[in-house]
Amino acid sequence: MAEIESYRKLNKDKNVDRRLRAVLLRGEGYDNNEIADKVEAHPTVVSRWICKYVKNGIVAILKGNYGGNRRNLSKEEEKAFVDAFKESAEKGELVTVKQIKLAYCEKIGHKCGNGQIYRVLERQKWRKVVPRKEHPNKASEAEIEASKKLTFE
Repeated sequence: MAEIESYRKLNKDKNVDRRLRAVLLRGEGYDNNEIADKVEAHPTVVSRWICKYVKNGIVAILKGNYGGNRRNLSKEEEKAFVDAFKESAEKGELVTVKQIKLAYCEKIGHKCGNGQIYRVLERQKWRKVVPRKEHPNKASEAEIEASKKLTFE
């Protein structure tokens, strides 16, 4: 408890302070729901903080490994991957997200969601363009001609 208090005094990061305070409150006998109310976090998150502290000590609480790049490919690999599809799109071929997703999953070696593919395409400045020759609810030519005769007589 004294060790945690000394780290709290030296600490300037409010997120680290919340984690340290949660561990202190657990040491005082509070349960996860009570701690969650006091530190304004979800009880599951509090439980995770306590588990990290028990398994790895104070170091696990002090460092926050919560960010980072979770991409499967580097920026250069991603660009090369998307450029292959860009060539076929420039030739006039239809390129779909489904095709890109299948190739991407094969390249990285595991499944991924459509959202990941859309983020890859967004990072590479792609946008969705769907060719459509006519409106899907367009009236037939006969109906159009009949309405012209009624309105312009």
